[in-house]
Amino acid sequence: MEPFQRVEGIAAPLPAAHIDTDVIMPKQFLKGIDRAGLARGAFHDLRFDEAGAPRADFILNQPPWREARFLVVGPNFGCGSSREHAVWGLSQLGVRALIGTSFAGIFFDNCARNGLLAVTLPPEEVEALLALVSRPETNRLIVDLEAGAIEGAGELWRFEIDPSRRRALLNGLDAVGVALARADEIKAFETAHLQRHPWLAPTQV
Repeated sequence: MEPFQRVEGIAAPLPAAHIDTDVIMPKQFLKGIDRAGLARGAFHDLRFDEAGAPRADFILNQPPWREARFLVVGPNFGCGSSREHAVWGLSQLGVRALIGTSFAGIFFDNCARNGLLAVTLPPEEVEALLALVSRPETNRLIVDLEAGAIEGAGELWRFEIDPSRRRALLNGLDAVGVALARADEIKAFETAHLQRHPWLAPTQV
């Protein structure tokens, strides 16, 4: 995964509450055997009409927000089914972080496992950010995971994140990568454990 340290880019407002994973990644994009093509699936029915043409009224199709790297979202974002494709599609679309008051639990965990930063802030701070990024002239933010801060238009918002998730995101590690980073410790534990309990050692054939 790509490490997340200090990222600057355009932020787009998506203030609607309860945007679920069916909206983020419609079911017709779940049929593939790999993750290819999921960028088109992200918010597909909001981004495109029945003929496949971009909908001009959707925020991510409008020039000031077309290359958004951050989404400032409404409460309970990512509710609904547990499809991990929703996070994969957002990442393929170029989204690096989500900022909101609350996220559905499974979706929140899927974000952490796939390198997508999800930041929770108090409602009044999210409202301030929504107002800020709704204006093209102030829609650029800097999200600094190292410092735990969001910067924009001379303002600063602090956030906290679970330390283990923070380390994984900073280093671009998924769950396997986190385990491999501690391979020496795991091997040392295994060796000591087998010395204390030799009957557990694999039998040589």
